Amino acid sequence: MRIAVDVVGQVFRALWAHKLRSFLTMFGIAWGVGSLLLLVGLGEGFRSGNRKQMDSIGEDVMFVFPGRAAAVEGSRQSARYYHLTYQDYLDVAKAPYVRAATPAITRQDVRFVSDYGSAGGQLVGAEPQFKGIRYIPIRQGRWINEPDNEQQRRVALVGAEVVKNLFPGRPVLGSTILLNGVSFEVVGVVDTIGRGENIGPNSRVYIPFRTMAVYFPMKGEQEADAISTLMYQPVRRADHLLAREEVRKVIGRNHGFDWRDEDNFEDWDTIRSAEMVGKIFDAMNMFLGSVGLVTLALGAIGVINIMLVSVTERTREIGLRKALGATYRTILFQFFMEGLLITTVSGAIGMGAAAAIMAALAGLPAPQGFDTPQLVPSSAALAIGALTVAGVAAGLYPARKAAMLAPVEALRQE
Repeated sequence: MRIAVDVVGQVFRALWAHKLRSFLTMFGIAWGVGSLLLLVGLGEGFRSGNRKQMDSIGEDVMFVFPGRAAAVEGSRQSARYYHLTYQDYLDVAKAPYVRAATPAITRQDVRFVSDYGSAGGQLVGAEPQFKGIRYIPIRQGRWINEPDNEQQRRVALVGAEVVKNLFPGRPVLGSTILLNGVSFEVVGVVDTIGRGENIGPNSRVYIPFRTMAVYFPMKGEQEADAISTLMYQPVRRADHLLAREEVRKVIGRNHGFDWRDEDNFEDWDTIRSAEMVGKIFDAMNMFLGSVGLVTLALGAIGVINIMLVSVTERTREIGLRKALGATYRTILFQFFMEGLLITTVSGAIGMGAAAAIMAALAGLPAPQGFDTPQLVPSSAALAIGALTVAGVAAGLYPARKAAMLAPVEALRQE
């Protein structure tokens, strides 16, 4: 035990004797570890923020919108506008690979008025199953039910931003709002969706679909059963492409155009978008991690070089110690400890600095679609493993070279 304490003391004295060299070497290692963790943490924060943004839309949601279809195959100049209908929804709901579907009618030109204020926003006509497909967190009250829709009741749910404008500090449930002069009873309040400056989802008012079709149908449409959007979910996430194909077949058949022509559809597959973004994030993490590891490797090479220089400078000291009885194992242990100490201490400093920066960023408002950087356990484990390998390599080779010196030859060195 006494010998180990003496060796550790000699290690610290040797490092202190070359303060600048030791500091620069340790700074390189700390920079490599800190940059590795911080870069990967930034990428993970971006991934997490994007995932939350997608989750605020709904789980595995796929959208179809009205579009333009070519009357003559292959000729975009002959394209004609078509709108989706309620019959499209009924047919899509029966498709083999579709688990659930819902129609929606939306209007942007409806004015919301209460006894305390007025506001504009988006009016959405929704059926009861809309909430199972889209993300609609209820803060107070209830969602639209079947009797509301079947009996065309004039009930409404208001978004968080609408509450601020129409009912500042006032009770909401049971109150009356006017939608373009038509009175509706507020039966529910939708909690905040998303964050940041994207207040669109929170500026919505939801009413029963059939009530919407009676009082606020789509403007300028030929068909009485026109809808703005058709949303659906696949039976399984892995079947989303099959579900999209089935839905396109239904719409192409109903509206008389070729469903195989991509240009005939305006749709959005959030599952496909999430998969593409995930691949981008995986590539980003690999790139950022590689940059950090290269920086870490350069720092480890610096430690090895410094230790080799240290062995050369201290050749006479090593010879004298061996002549006075120091064993091969003692010399090996001292230089090994020097390399390991430099890497572990500097690595711990790098990790601490990265964690401190991430904690400081957590107190700042994050941009839309971003979360604050997160310390990724796998990256920390990788950094620790790389540090261990670097420490062993940086200490073992120079230590073995020092321990193999013959005392007489070492004492002859100038």
